[in-house]
Amino acid sequence: MVFVCGTAQAATTYYVRTDGGDAAQCTGKANAPYSGSGTAQACAWKSLHVALPANATARIAGGDTVLIGAGEYMIGWGATGAAGGRCYSGGPYDCYLPPIPSGPSATARTRILGQGHDAGCKVPPKLWGTERVTTVLNLAGSSNVEVGCLEITDKSDCVEGHSNGAARCQRDTAPYGQWASAGIAASNSKNVWLHDVNVHGLANTGIHAGGLTDWTLDRVKIVANGWVGWNGDIGAASSNAGQITMRNTEIAWNGCGQKWQTGAPWACWAQEGGGYGDGLGTGRTGGQWLIEDSYVHHNTSDGIDLLYMDGNANTSVTVRRVYAVGNAGNQVKVYGNSTVENSVVVGNCAYFNGKDNMLHGDQCRAQGNTLSVGLVAGQTANIRHNTVTGEGDCLILTTDGTATSRLNILNNALIGQPDFLATRGGYPEQTCGHYAHASAAATTYAGNLVYNVKSGQCPSGSICGQAPKLANLTLAGFDATPLAGSPVIDKGIAIASVVNDFHDRRRPHGDAADIGAIEAQR
Repeated sequence: MVFVCGTAQAATTYYVRTDGGDAAQCTGKANAPYSGSGTAQACAWKSLHVALPANATARIAGGDTVLIGAGEYMIGWGATGAAGGRCYSGGPYDCYLPPIPSGPSATARTRILGQGHDAGCKVPPKLWGTERVTTVLNLAGSSNVEVGCLEITDKSDCVEGHSNGAARCQRDTAPYGQWASAGIAASNSKNVWLHDVNVHGLANTGIHAGGLTDWTLDRVKIVANGWVGWNGDIGAASSNAGQITMRNTEIAWNGCGQKWQTGAPWACWAQEGGGYGDGLGTGRTGGQWLIEDSYVHHNTSDGIDLLYMDGNANTSVTVRRVYAVGNAGNQVKVYGNSTVENSVVVGNCAYFNGKDNMLHGDQCRAQGNTLSVGLVAGQTANIRHNTVTGEGDCLILTTDGTATSRLNILNNALIGQPDFLATRGGYPEQTCGHYAHASAAATTYAGNLVYNVKSGQCPSGSICGQAPKLANLTLAGFDATPLAGSPVIDKGIAIASVVNDFHDRRRPHGDAADIGAIEAQR
């Protein structure tokens, strides 16, 4: 028998613990503390900076696993192993980790995982940035990577460059304090899986990532980052490709600082004051985006802004079973081939009125339209089985598109409210139901309930003039659950591809599908 030996090196598991040692003291290959004496001991490292030194070759290889034990780990100047090369006292903001080495293939990822990643991730280890470090984790050029069960944050309340001096980070002279600019930075990165990661309280950006291909986020939180949650604009190389998937993701309170000891948002600001505030925003991008079973709320500008899709035929956006509420601009923006379905979208875009550092023009930015849809020649937008309310100019705004564009508005409950900007301007009126701006798109309406909108708009085939009888119609406490006797029950048209509802329950539940996002349980 002849054995042929390959050249591939077996993957190694390394360990990081708060009671570990440095590179001289420990090999990193044992889940054990440093004994306190000796070198090259079988024990864990004390810091990720030991595994990924800024001034030397990484001590881990592509395909290896790093398991991080319980506790807190500083990233930046002053951490164990954070010295030499670009880690120096004169520029501590450059003392960030080098890129995670790429795994050898899509099935052999490099893994950076917290203890408990395989047992529900109940208490993830904390990576916290300090001294104005540029980013906590670096995925520039990193492909075939898994990052899971981690908390990524800093230990400061401050917001970088804030207009309010009391909230502004110290960035002119060192020491800068215990703050970091971004949580995760990524570019030219393929086949990455982020799961059970909580990115919060960073002074500027939660995730700054563009030039991605085939990224998946599961159970990720991007919360209370001072400028923006997910910023996809990294310049000329921003466009993404492949499947960009976000499931069970929360994107919230971005454009607000965070009190690091309590988690409370504060110092919320937006574009009129010199900030930003999107929950999710991109540069010009391709890709097939899927956001589902997610909660997008109380960001100080738009919630989901995917209006910068490039419109190529192979691109798409799907927003499914999403609860979007309280964002100060538009709740959801999509472009080109798109589907928004089984979502509850509550456009109380003046939520931040009179709060923190939010200025007059920050309320209901871009007219506060609840859903904004850009249409493209030869492409189709589906808006179906949603419950939509709001106080912006319109519940649904569609723009552009030719006679070859298709727009399907099916089985939606559209519930108007007083238009905040019109009322504030002294000309009170209701928000409109649907407005098509500069659009020749072929539009189909069917199975909708339209209530309490401007000028009594009633598209053909809609139920109009009937109170929807939902659990709560107020903006502050909106509840889309149909009550007994609601006119939405069993009144939807059949859509074969929609077989569940906002709660992922079977649809239809009765004789026919219900109008709106939630199927009544009776």
